[in-house]
Amino acid sequence: MNRMRTPAFVVLAALALPAAAAEPPTPSAEEQAAMEAYQKAAAPGPEHAQLAAMAGTYDMTVRNWYGPGEPATDKGTATRRMILGNRVMVEDVDATIMGQPFQGQGLHGYDNVTRRYWSVWNDSMGTGVMLSDGECDAKGNCSFTGRFNDPVGGAGRTARMTTRWTDASTEVFEMYGPGPDGKEAKMMEITYRKRGP
Repeated sequence: MNRMRTPAFVVLAALALPAAAAEPPTPSAEEQAAMEAYQKAAAPGPEHAQLAAMAGTYDMTVRNWYGPGEPATDKGTATRRMILGNRVMVEDVDATIMGQPFQGQGLHGYDNVTRRYWSVWNDSMGTGVMLSDGECDAKGNCSFTGRFNDPVGGAGRTARMTTRWTDASTEVFEMYGPGPDGKEAKMMEITYRKRGP
C-alpha cells in the first residue's frame, strides 16, 4: 500500500511558523547603543566623499632616488575607484620601473573610529605590504607614516609620506626614508595628472 509523503520543505515551513510569528526581542539600552555605534562607524562621511572625488584615471611621472645624484624617471598610469558602498578607494597602478613592468594596488580609507586615514599597499616588486596611517586636511593634503619589511634594510622599517594637490587635477606624492647615512632622504616622488572626463 502506497503512502503519500509530506515534502520536507512543507514540514520545515510549518515548524518555522511559530518562530516567525513571534516578536523579535526588544534590545536592551546597552544593545541599542552598541548597534548605533556600529552603524555610525560604518556610515560613509565627508572624508569618504573626499576620497571618492579622487576617482578617475591618472598619468603618472615617477621619480626614484637610488643614491646621490639625479633620480631615475619612469611613466605609468593609475586608476582609482570606490568600492564597498563608497567606503574604500582602490588604486591600480601599471608602470615601468627600472625598465621592468610594474603593477601595484592600494586600498585607501578613513576609519570613523580612530578618525585617521589608512592605506594598504602591495606591488609586484615584493610579496609583503606597507601599512600606513595618517591625517589629511580639507584640501586632500596628507601626511602618513608607513611600516614595511625591507629585504635589504631589514624588517620593521618606516617611511614618511606626503601628498599635496597643486591644482584640481594634479597631485604630488613624496616618500622619505632612512638614507645610507641613517638620515631621512627622499626616496620617491610621483606626480599624478588626472585625465579629463
